[in-house]
Amino acid sequence: QVQLVESGGGLVQAGGSLRLSCAASENIFSFNFMGWYRQPPGKQRELVATVTSGGSTNSADSVKGRFTISRDNAKNTMYLQMNSLKPEDTAVYYCNVHYLSRSYWGQGTQVTVSS
Repeated sequence: QVQLVESGGGLVQAGGSLRLSCAASENIFSFNFMGWYRQPPGKQRELVATVTSGGSTNSADSVKGRFTISRDNAKNTMYLQMNSLKPEDTAVYYCNVHYLSRSYWGQGTQVTVSS
């Protein structure tokens, strides 16, 4: 059983920055997939960015150039650096990992961007 704990969310003005962290209870070197998702109010959960065990990254068009996903295997932690935040980035952000054919989710962290 993998435990994931997100942190770093909060209230920020448009144009500001936040860095989200996702700390895992297991050695993330073994995870072949790690990603950030978000769920805006009243909408479905959507993929934000992903990073593979090899370090390859991908991100949604809506956040390209503003958000950066990374992982620190030594700290068993994944990050999402969010810059130039917009009100439409307001959502609950979740981390997700795939490990031994199972998918695990964190509890989520709220990000609110005021205009």
